[in-house]
Amino acid sequence: MEQLSPWFMWFIVFWGAVLIFLMAIGGFFMFRKFLKSLPKADGKSILDWQNYYIEQTRHLWSEEQRQFLDELVAPVPPLFRDVAKQKIAGKIGELAYKRNAKTLTEALIIEGYIKATPKKDHKFLRKTLIKHNVDLTPYEHFF
Repeated sequence: MEQLSPWFMWFIVFWGAVLIFLMAIGGFFMFRKFLKSLPKADGKSILDWQNYYIEQTRHLWSEEQRQFLDELVAPVPPLFRDVAKQKIAGKIGELAYKRNAKTLTEALIIEGYIKATPKKDHKFLRKTLIKHNVDLTPYEHFF
């Protein structure tokens, strides 16, 4: 039997480590999605509630508000943009539904975006709101 060259053995070890690393990343995101789909004490999962609030408030969204939300989620990589947009729309819908809002206001969209996103994304939100000449003082306690 012929001996493998040292560089080829290191290549195999490196490639094996890369594959294990990539599978771990994929497994992490699949496990997170699985946890969100598990029913809670009320019998509905986080994703069920998110979809419920979106459906209940779908009629409140105008085309201008959808474009504003699209602009807010623009920095999210395209692969994850739809998921992020749905999560944010669900939180906005939840706020509107619980407050019995007749229309979606810019204030509700901004508050829902802040509450649905991690703090690291708030830096871009501030830039975008300043670009739109929106006063940030009413929202500072949400940041």
